[in-house]
Amino acid sequence: MSDTAGRVDADPVRRTYEIEDPTNLYFIHPISARLVPLFAQLAITPNMVSLIGMGCGILAGVAYHFYGIGGCAGLGFALMLAWHVMDGADGQLARLTKTYSELGKVLDGICDYVTFTAVYVGLALSMSASMGGWVWALVALSGIAHAVQSAAYEMQRQDYNFLGWGRQSAALPKLDAKPRGIAGYLHQLYARVQLWASAGAADFHQAFAAQLIASPRQEATLRAAYREYFAPVIRRWGVLCANYRTLGLFLAALVKLPLLYFLFEIIGFSAILLILLEAQKVHYNSFLKQVMRG
Repeated sequence: MSDTAGRVDADPVRRTYEIEDPTNLYFIHPISARLVPLFAQLAITPNMVSLIGMGCGILAGVAYHFYGIGGCAGLGFALMLAWHVMDGADGQLARLTKTYSELGKVLDGICDYVTFTAVYVGLALSMSASMGGWVWALVALSGIAHAVQSAAYEMQRQDYNFLGWGRQSAALPKLDAKPRGIAGYLHQLYARVQLWASAGAADFHQAFAAQLIASPRQEATLRAAYREYFAPVIRRWGVLCANYRTLGLFLAALVKLPLLYFLFEIIGFSAILLILLEAQKVHYNSFLKQVMRG
């Protein structure tokens, strides 16, 4: 991907490599990329790939329900890895075949949440049998925290693609526009959650856009400066990606203490999110001052 053009110049199938978490960059997505040509050849649609992944996720929930039985935690982990591969493949396939849709974006998000919901419910059913019904409240709170953290992480990735590469499809949605259909309403609701946990992204968008308008001949330079500054920043947000939750779930189930995972989801990941949000505000201000000086 060239840093000199201010536009996308890369393999259209892969994600923006410079902000990818290493677990995706070197493990999950290479596997996904090998499957994508096969899916395209078989006329399998991105939405079908998403649903296959969701099926793997639901089966992972069943496996984790029996985490106390030898091998079931490992099976749950393997099924969640299969979901990750499908989750990476659906987006790659959509970019390859140019079959983007608002429904596809919403379905992809729904499949993600269904996977973790299945796993959380599977574990909660087992835990509540020995620990009592209060476990359900803990798991529900964990799920809410997870949803907010994931929305904030995806917001930062979308921002990078929009501001750094000018990818219009990744722009902040117009929340004052009337949504079309159920998919439109769900997308707008998700976008509102993202905006709420965006660390002032809307104000930064406005300030950066004003700078682009004021210096149209410098657009490529400004976007390149944005990428250089924010690529390492966005990579740090990768700690909130689903991969580390998958690993955490497996390790907690393996030692037969899934309660530890839910406590860390609520306390640990939430604390990390707050730290990242505060740091992001500092980065926004620092970059704007740097641009203004330039």
